[in-house]
Amino acid sequence: MIHPSRVRALNSRPLQPGRYVLYWMQASQRAECNHALEYAVTRADELDLPLLVCFGLTPDFPEANSRHYRFMLQGLAETCRQLRARGVQLVVRTGAPDRVAVALSSGAAMAVVDRGYLRLQVAWRAAAARDMACPLLQVESDAVVPVDQASTREEYSAATFRPRLHRQLEAYLLPLAERAPRRSSLGLEVPSLDPGDPERLLASLGVDSSVPPAPGFHGGTTAARQRLQHFIEHHLDDYPLARSDPSRDRLSGLSPYLHFGHISPLYVALEIAATGGPGADAFLEQLLVRRELALNFVARNPAYDAWEGLPAWSRQTLEEHAADAREYLYTRAQLERAETHDPYWNAAQREMVLSGTMHGYMRMYWGKKVLEWSRHPREALATALYLNNRYQLDGRDPNSFAGVAWCFGKHDRPWRRRPVFGTVRAMTAAGLRRKFDIEAYVRRVQRLAAPPHPH
Repeated sequence: MIHPSRVRALNSRPLQPGRYVLYWMQASQRAECNHALEYAVTRADELDLPLLVCFGLTPDFPEANSRHYRFMLQGLAETCRQLRARGVQLVVRTGAPDRVAVALSSGAAMAVVDRGYLRLQVAWRAAAARDMACPLLQVESDAVVPVDQASTREEYSAATFRPRLHRQLEAYLLPLAERAPRRSSLGLEVPSLDPGDPERLLASLGVDSSVPPAPGFHGGTTAARQRLQHFIEHHLDDYPLARSDPSRDRLSGLSPYLHFGHISPLYVALEIAATGGPGADAFLEQLLVRRELALNFVARNPAYDAWEGLPAWSRQTLEEHAADAREYLYTRAQLERAETHDPYWNAAQREMVLSGTMHGYMRMYWGKKVLEWSRHPREALATALYLNNRYQLDGRDPNSFAGVAWCFGKHDRPWRRRPVFGTVRAMTAAGLRRKFDIEAYVRRVQRLAAPPHPH
């Protein structure tokens, strides 16, 4: 059963005499453990209609490049195959996603869409709801506890959010039943691009190709599930002590798959919780509390990617120290090329550029140093967001926006006053050397850039 709080009507249109029920798949790009998909299957069966799924492929998503599109399209190809196995056609068309959905809604009795949290995703859904003649219902599929149920306000920190979330987990941390719709849509013959050849489809989009592929990642639900299983078998027990150590690389690597909706956070949470191992609680803190706190931030703060979205106390203290002397100053171009005096920061930047990801602890250090080495904290925030969103596979994600904002004081508290930072928490290279074998991390990143060893 899908909890009623996951479902929200985006308009008040009456049912139409359509040929199918339409599921506009946009954020939850998967055929497994997808509340919006299963809700659409149920409604299609109730109306004795086939289910048609559509995806709007926009070639100009802000700050996205071929690295992101390739990963996404790899997942979309697998989703298409999995839907066909259930008797469901996936229609992929280029264009603004809301326009693609509105065009296909002309033949629909009703439409269903998953929920997105970024302002562009919200705007797409609002525009589609306005222009569709049929009902449009939104079903939240990428949060374990729906954002509006978890909290009705922007939370100050994990400490205030955690008890609110935990009080509701029992009602939502439940498996999702799945079934094929009674009527197949494979015979509808609705024109579509072929999502089965990601490279050909990518070439047709003409997107920015200046960022190379992320070699360690392949998009899709199967790859996500394999990565999760490997993490459970080999790293979960070590996770509580090793997750912060960049030299040991004990993280799950699931964030790109969660970002593109290739795997459900509910599925991940249930698999982790079922282990009962020592690492489960520590991992669930990150997956549930920290990730869904980020969803709260983006959903409740209209300026989540701007200076004005930071807490008043951190903006004030950073402005007070904006004129402080900096020992080092670097341009955005120097930072992008990892041309600083700091080998640890350079390694973190190179890891992101080369692999499409960065160890979570190093991402915190990386962001703090961008703040320290920029001429003004406003400039630093813009630079950190630019670099993160350009190179990280999970860039432009609520988790990324919250993570960068954390480096500037979001979801944190005032600390001892220091030059440049004021009372915003600082991080130092000496701290890295004291806590970790940070030179081992540098060597690991150097191996990413090394040419393959000949056989």
